[in-house]
Amino acid sequence: MRALFVGGTVDNSELDMDGEPPTHYPENTGAGRPRYRLHQLGQRDDGIAYAVYGAPELKNDEIERIAEERDYARRFNATAVRSGLTAP
Repeated sequence: MRALFVGGTVDNSELDMDGEPPTHYPENTGAGRPRYRLHQLGQRDDGIAYAVYGAPELKNDEIERIAEERDYARRFNATAVRSGLTAP
């Protein structure tokens, strides 16, 4: 699975992940506030293809717009679904 980042200091970065995507990345910053939150998953028949993480300063609509603009679903031949873990 690929983790994709929208906004913040690592905007448009990617990294490989194993297992279930965590709700926040990194999971523990030491400061008690996560830097990125899970916003969207890309699902295929064989499981999760990608996870989109958004910077906390970006609104959900903006993260969704950018993910659509970058066309992650097409790139990974997956269906984009909201994670259900994001704030309104």
